Amino acid sequence: MDLINFRVGQKTISLKILDILLTERYEGNLTSLPNGNPSFLGVKDYMGTPTPIFDLGIILNNQSSYEINSALVELLRTKEEEHKSWLHALEKSVMKGHDFDKARDAKQCAFGQWLYSFKTENEDLKAILHRFEEPHNRLHSLADKLLLLCEQNKQQEAIVMLEKERSTTYVKLMRLFESAREQISLDHKPIIVFTTQDGHKPHIGLLVDQVEDNMHCEENEIKSLSEITNIGFEIDPQTKKMMQGLIKRGNTHTVLIDPSAIFRPEHLQGYEPEETESYGLF
Repeated sequence: MDLINFRVGQKTISLKILDILLTERYEGNLTSLPNGNPSFLGVKDYMGTPTPIFDLGIILNNQSSYEINSALVELLRTKEEEHKSWLHALEKSVMKGHDFDKARDAKQCAFGQWLYSFKTENEDLKAILHRFEEPHNRLHSLADKLLLLCEQNKQQEAIVMLEKERSTTYVKLMRLFESAREQISLDHKPIIVFTTQDGHKPHIGLLVDQVEDNMHCEENEIKSLSEITNIGFEIDPQTKKMMQGLIKRGNTHTVLIDPSAIFRPEHLQGYEPEETESYGLF
């Protein structure tokens, strides 16, 4: 069988090519309808057919990719502010002799611990985060150097070194925080995958992060659902209905999805086709 792979958060899912009608960029222009399903985003009128749109990130991860990305952007903003405070505290120690109680080892810094443990499939973001290591280590190592100079009554030399590092290492670090946030925000361009049951009319739309690639898979390559739980899926009843099995290629896993397992909301029976731009998470 021929499949198309899609990225949803840190997970890869597959759909049969025959189940896909088309894909389009998600612009948030859905009609909102009351519904108790948290993954239901609204309705898109497509080819004269009111088509319910579901956020696959919420179904698989219990959280939309938008929310995950927003939390990551906020975390980086918080860590940037912490390093501003760190440098201010060091300045007060050098200028006024105040005690300095901030982390001197970059790997013991809260951001450093996060940086070395964080995993992402976004290659551009990964490259930016890798560039943090040199200025982040250099900035933290500055504390011991400056405080030693002050102990040796070389305060002026410490002040000159501090100002030099502020205009170079510190500025570089601040720009990297900004670049990382921009990469997260700009890189996320979700799409709707319109699925079909008859090859002609849309059934439902699934919101995903991006299209990855296509592949051919034999039936005997699809493993049971029990193996999915071993790679981080907590399967609720709705999600379990959708999952047909796990496909392993090398060190990567992808989950085969059956979109027909999500049923159309009953209230679409009386739906009046009208798109609005006021609804949408993104």
